[in-house]
Amino acid sequence: MQTIIVVVHVIVAIAIVALVLLQQGKGADAGASFGAGASQTVFGSSGSGNFLVRATTIAATIFFVTSLSLAVFAKNQSTLGGAANSPLANEEILQEASTPVASDVPQLDAAPATSSDQDDVPSLPGNDN
Repeated sequence: MQTIIVVVHVIVAIAIVALVLLQQGKGADAGASFGAGASQTVFGSSGSGNFLVRATTIAATIFFVTSLSLAVFAKNQSTLGGAANSPLANEEILQEASTPVASDVPQLDAAPATSSDQDDVPSLPGNDN
């Protein structure tokens, strides 16, 4: 069922993009006064406005419904996850995270700095310390 809704969701999303791209902008009416209005006769005398607006509204409504239903499916899957979402599992995860993990990086033995080590370090120019 969820797969069918995802497929419908994607098809409706592509349809919305196509329907929006087919619609005329507000500035397209100025071209009709110069003879460009003959291209609208395919959709009838009122033009494509009513058909495309209604089709876009229907597609947007279907898109909204499929989005909500997919959200419900996702919510149900997260709560029905079983032991992975139980409070005991969260405590086990926290305990595992707090235990120290042996590192693959070797640890260097840090020797305390002696005064002879500090004498070998050159000073910066302009620093007379």
